[in-house]
Amino acid sequence: MAEQKDNHVVEIPVDTEPQQQNLFADATLGAIQHHPLTEISKSPGHLLLLKLWQREEDLHGHRIGAIETRLESIKREAFQLCCLFFAFHGIFLTLLFTSSINQSEERRACKNWWVPSCLSLLTSLVLVCAVQMKICGYWKVSRHLQRERADGRALTRCIQELRMKGASFDLSKEPQTSKRMKSSSVEIKCRPLRWCSQNLVTISLLCFTGMTFPACKFILCG
Repeated sequence: MAEQKDNHVVEIPVDTEPQQQNLFADATLGAIQHHPLTEISKSPGHLLLLKLWQREEDLHGHRIGAIETRLESIKREAFQLCCLFFAFHGIFLTLLFTSSINQSEERRACKNWWVPSCLSLLTSLVLVCAVQMKICGYWKVSRHLQRERADGRALTRCIQELRMKGASFDLSKEPQTSKRMKSSSVEIKCRPLRWCSQNLVTISLLCFTGMTFPACKFILCG
């Protein structure tokens, strides 16, 4: 009798995990080598430009912070001058009203009503001029702040573009300055409505001063 032998095929499992890890490592290494930051680190010109722009970006941030602090200081000083303006008129009109009650029947104070009126007018004009100087300084510093912010945004865009392009970035490219903003601000500054909105506080103080001048005569002679 013939013996029948069964031939069984034994499959030996092949461990593919090390191969996958090697492929992943090669792909990662290739991606790192072709990464824009790696290209920048290998190019002295691009690396130097990136460092210079990052330093300039930090300086822009410090300047913007200093300008914002100065703006807050100017606003606080203008507010204090406005409080002094109304406090002066409150005390002045109160004293004037008190003197008009205690005056004699001849009402001598009514003949010289223009003296306290002129005093009130001169003091008001001095305070209004001081407020107007603060307001002009505020808007001048505000325009400076807008230019610094515009230059900072342009510099940030260039840094981002340099990081994305790597060695293919054009070294002759410079951040766009705010010359267009300067010209447009000069044009807008001459518009009457914008001027009125920027100097609304001064206009209000002048109107109050104009109302106070005849009020002195009304209090003394009324």
